[in-house]
Amino acid sequence: MARVALVTGGSRGIGEAISKALKEAGYTVAASYAGNDAAAAKFTEETGIKTYKWDVSDYDACAAGIQKVESEVGPIDILVNNAGITKDGMFHKMTKEQWYAVINTNLNSLFNMTRPVWEGMRARKFGRVICISSINGQKGQMGQVNYSSAKAGDLGFVKALAQEGARAGITVNAICPGYIATEMVKAIDPAVVEKSILPHIPVGRLGEPEEIARGVVFLASEEAGFITGSTLTINGGQFVV
Repeated sequence: MARVALVTGGSRGIGEAISKALKEAGYTVAASYAGNDAAAAKFTEETGIKTYKWDVSDYDACAAGIQKVESEVGPIDILVNNAGITKDGMFHKMTKEQWYAVINTNLNSLFNMTRPVWEGMRARKFGRVICISSINGQKGQMGQVNYSSAKAGDLGFVKALAQEGARAGITVNAICPGYIATEMVKAIDPAVVEKSILPHIPVGRLGEPEEIARGVVFLASEEAGFITGSTLTINGGQFVV
């Protein structure tokens, strides 16, 4: 029987690529999403992957959503914490709403999503938790104090929880993408990309969502069982750790 993978923010962007790649690798996949019903419906129609709507910043919504997924699809073996938002602004102008929205969605969601599946993974002696952090959680980024804080927090979450899960056969790892050719990045003025972004990427191009997805598939595999507490950096050499 195929292992079950749940991908948050799994119907668009990097999450969409991850969901598709996991399905192609033989997993039974479910994807959660926050609000774009049309995109989720199109995704399910094209891929056959079930989608479920809830807010990852709400613990009770996550617990209820996970319970529904497990009742319809099966116990979750692989959790990909991918959902995230940005609300950028210089810190001296940043509002508490901008701060808490990003912290709650990008950091607190890791607890909200992982805690409800953790005991099942421990009982079954197998689990894969993969958190999508960011290059800006590693190096920081002006105008993204909220986002960089949350994504750096993701890495602390991974390093600590990996130590708790190791004896139970659960690995916990992070992936830090650099600039990836998603809708959000493609919406940036091409002149800005050419002048201010690409010159800082040694390979000279944006990454593709599928390149992040391949990293997830590897970390989810049986073969990656000795890798835990690690960060896989996929950024074209822009920031070398």
